[in-house]
This record gives sequence, structure tokens and C-alpha cells, in this order.
Amino acid sequence: MVFTSGTRLLAGAMIVLCMALVGPSTPSGALFPRALPAGAVRDVVANRVMTWNICNPCEESNLERAAEISTYAPQVIGLQEACARDVEKIREYLENLHGLVYHVEYGTVLRNWGRCGGVPWHPGAYGQAILSAAPMTDRVNVEYPDGGSEDRGYLAVTTTVSGRPVRIFNTHLAQRRQEAVRADQTLVLAEDVSRHDHAIVLGDFNAVPDAPELAAIWALATDTDPACHPPSTDTCKPTTDWHSTFDYIFLRGLIPLEHSVHPTPYSDHHLLHTDLDPT
Repeated sequence: MVFTSGTRLLAGAMIVLCMALVGPSTPSGALFPRALPAGAVRDVVANRVMTWNICNPCEESNLERAAEISTYAPQVIGLQEACARDVEKIREYLENLHGLVYHVEYGTVLRNWGRCGGVPWHPGAYGQAILSAAPMTDRVNVEYPDGGSEDRGYLAVTTTVSGRPVRIFNTHLAQRRQEAVRADQTLVLAEDVSRHDHAIVLGDFNAVPDAPELAAIWALATDTDPACHPPSTDTCKPTTDWHSTFDYIFLRGLIPLEHSVHPTPYSDHHLLHTDLDPT
């Protein structure tokens, strides 16, 4: 079979187009990262919970995102601004390169080609995701009646934390300067949280600790960082590159042991994790 130069050029253009639609999943020089030997499974840190807005669209490497998560190896991970395709890659790298095995549930709020790639007639899913080393049940995905400037919602699952069933909520509230919208969103979220004696409410709330719109959550739960409880917020650690505290792990019926905030070059939000009392 003979191929003309025009045919070769067309084939090359189609390959480039397909790569552009799918989008990058590994950084330059790491197209085929080396997997761990079979059976090289590593333990997660039991009763450690993490939240991280992974920033989208930021064109960061899923390989490096997975490496950041593996450093702390939490039992439960809540991700915001997450494309389903990116989360699946992160999950694969966590297992194949770091020996960390997670179940996953998705909380899609919209499909957006600009954010998540895919093909124009079937763009990628965007929203929240929860990774858990223990199985998850009773998944619920809720879109807020008013998302503000972009669709927003929360994902809820039940899994085992600290030796008991715990309801995990992962949310991303409306963007800044939309205080009234966030206040309505937290009322929707709080109504669901109030039904559970043991719950973890985590995510990017786009509001500082003493913002009035968080009052409904503070009435039900405490933050893992006692310094963040209003009105004493002077020593609350910032969780964003612009020195604001927007990311939280609220606890209802659970006791924190210690927490940590970790700036990262792979997002404009820091990683936040907390270890919980196992009793």
C-alpha cells in the first residue's frame, strides 16, 4: 500500500487533534511511568481525611498530583474542581506507582469540554470526587438549586472511619462575591448533614471562617482546626495562595487528633488533612 505525502500529513494532523481532545495525562518525559511490581500494595494512614481543590483548568500533571497525595496517603480524599478523567488517572497512578488502592465515587455537576476535554458532543464530567480505601455506599449527588455563576453541588457517601460508619460530604460552594448564593447552598447542605450523628463535611467553601454564610455549618459541626472557629480566626492557617482560609474539614461526632496544611505547586489551593481519634 502506497501512502502519499498528503495522506501522511492528514494522518499526522488527526493524531495531533486526538491528543488535543483527550488532553495530557502525564508530564513531559514521563509518558510511560514505571509501575510498581505486582502486589506492592502500601497501607494508607488509617483515619486520615484530606481535602484538595486540584485547580481546573490549570493543566497540571495528574502524575504529580498523585505523588502529592501519596506523600500523606490519607484513607479518605475529597477532590474539588475535578474532571472524572483526571481523577481516574490519579487513581491509577496512586495504585500502580505508589501502591495505594482506592475506591472512587463522582459528583458531577456539569459537562464541560473546555475544562475536561473529551469530544465536543460528549465533553468530560466535572465536579467533586471522593476516594476511599474502604468501600463506599449510599452515594448521593446533589446540585444546589442555585449554583451561582457555575453549577455547584455536593457528593455524599457512607464509609468506615474511626471504626464506625461515617457520612462523608464533599462540596464546592459558589465563587467569591456570591455570599447570598453560598448562604442558600449551606442551608441545603446543613439540612442533609443534620440527619447524621457522625459526619465529615469537607471541601472548598469559598468563604473565610467568620463569613455569615457558614453559620449553618458551624451550628452542626466543628472544624478540625480549633483556631478557625469564629470569632477567633487570627491564627487559622490559610489554605490558598492568596492567604485566605477557604478549605475546611468539618467534623460532627468525631474527634480530631492533629491536622496539617500543605502548600503545593500543583494548585492554588493547599492540601489539608486531619487525623481522627480511632476510638
